[in-house]
Parts: sequence; structure tokens; C-alpha cells
Amino acid sequence: MTDDTPAFYGRRGGRRADWWTVLHPPYTVWHLSYAVIGAALAPRLSWAMLAATAAAFFLGVGICAHALDELHGRPLGTAISDATLWTVSVVGLAGAVVIGAIAVPHAGPLLVPGIAVGVVLVLGYNLELFGGRLHTDLGFAAAWGGFPVVIGYVAQRPPLLHLPALGAAAAAVAATALSLAQRRLSTPARLIRRRLAAIDATAVYPDGTSVTLDRAALLAPIEGALRAMSVAVPLVAVALLLAH
Repeated sequence: MTDDTPAFYGRRGGRRADWWTVLHPPYTVWHLSYAVIGAALAPRLSWAMLAATAAAFFLGVGICAHALDELHGRPLGTAISDATLWTVSVVGLAGAVVIGAIAVPHAGPLLVPGIAVGVVLVLGYNLELFGGRLHTDLGFAAAWGGFPVVIGYVAQRPPLLHLPALGAAAAAVAATALSLAQRRLSTPARLIRRRLAAIDATAVYPDGTSVTLDRAALLAPIEGALRAMSVAVPLVAVALLLAH
């Protein structure tokens, strides 16, 4: 039987399944982990600021960005109404901005442009504003990979002229590269799952042996890599926290 879910973590069958799919739990945890990694690289860790940073990214990315994405063409095929998705998007983004504003006195003025950039990235990427210039593989990687690391670090109000700042910069580049790899894997996975009803291909080895390649066979290595990465990055974040 063909799996008709829109992602390896997707579900069908009612409101709860729709919301689970829209929130993309493995990917949401994955990208929240980048903010945690940034915070964990600061010389001193404020658990309160870490919690606020994680909450803001959950509202802005996990809820708002994913709801806007579903509004744009219904790629997940859920039955959630447009009005509900718009409401959730607005409330999620507003909540993220409010948390950021409350955190500014504790995190310092550098967080202010960070909040503004975050709003531009969420709206620009998911609504494909500015002629879609942000809606690219690199735009995705920078917005959901490197940016959370930077904000997670800055929110801890560390000294910027300090060796850990170089570590945070390196981590931001690494997160961007990992998110780029995620995008390069998830794009063909989405194509196979959401647009191709069936695949009929045959691979022939040099010795003449042939193997039939179907939809599941093509998805297995791609989604296997995505599953592994969605576990590995959060574990790295946990490891860094435990090191404090």
C-alpha cells in the first residue's frame, strides 16, 4: 500500500493529525536546537533567556512559519481552514515579537535588529515576498540554520570581542551548511511523496543483475538521512547544555 502522507512524519485522519503534520515536529525540534546550540556556546548561560529564546523560535518558526507555508498552496493537504491558519500565524509571530521585546532589557540592544530580521525572514521566506529572493535553498539555510544560532548566542548577552564569539560564528556557518543539506534532501523527498503517484524504474548492474526501483526504494535513503539528522542535531544541543 502506498504511503500517501506528505512527509515521513506526516499523519492522516482528523484535526490532531493535521496539526501534527503542519507543525513538522522533527524539523521544529531540529531548528530550535540551533538556537539552543548558540546559547550553549555563550560563556555564561541564562536558563531563563534560553527558555525565552526557545519559546520565541517555537512561535515564530514552529507555528507561524509552518502555518504560512501550509496557506501557500496547501502542500500538506490538511483540512485546517485558511482563517485558522492565518490566526495561528499572526498570534505566533506576535507572540515571538513580544517575547523578544521583553527580553531586550536582559539581552541588550543587539537583540532589537535580530527581532526585526526574524520577522522579515519569516514573512519574506514563507510568503515569498521580495520576488521570492529569500525563498531559496540558501535563504532557507540561513534563516532556519545560521540565524537561530546567532540569536541564541546574542540573547545570552556575551562579550562579542571574545573567543566564544568565534565559536558561535563557526557554529552558525555549520548550521547553515546542515540546513542546506536538509533542504537538498527534503526537496526531492517532497517531490516524490507529494507529486508522484508511482515510480517504475529498473537499475541494471554491470553483471546484468537488475533491481526494480519503486517510490519507497527512492525515498528510503533520503528520508533515512533526514531522520538521522533530525535526531543528531538535538543531541548535539543537549550535549552542549550538559557541558555547562
